[in-house]
Amino acid sequence: MISHIHLGTNDLPAAKQFYSPLMAELGWRLRFYEPDKGWAGWQPEQADRPLLLVGVPFDGHHASPGNGNMVALLARDRATVDRCHRLAIENGGANEGDPGLRPHYHANFYGAYFRDLEGNKICICCHSEG
Repeated sequence: MISHIHLGTNDLPAAKQFYSPLMAELGWRLRFYEPDKGWAGWQPEQADRPLLLVGVPFDGHHASPGNGNMVALLARDRATVDRCHRLAIENGGANEGDPGLRPHYHANFYGAYFRDLEGNKICICCHSEG
């Protein structure tokens, strides 16, 4: 259903450095990095889609996060959620919610929240037990 998600950045090399370890931890690989075109994209190891793209805005204006927007990335297990959240914070992200169960979503929802270097809100979550 989803082809790709694009997150704006004002500093493509910094965004690539921020997202690369997170995406590797989630089992995604760098599909392309094209600084001359102002974007980078990751895809799942075993699939062509969906893509997570980071790039400078096409219209040339300053990138800024939307109010109420969030991208949630699926992790294979709770330990991966923990590692991704730690990586995000260690690489300059802002904590928006420590890893933990969120039973008000459903009994097994385990997630963590952070903002990337541009302020985009990201959730890493797992829906399975343990």
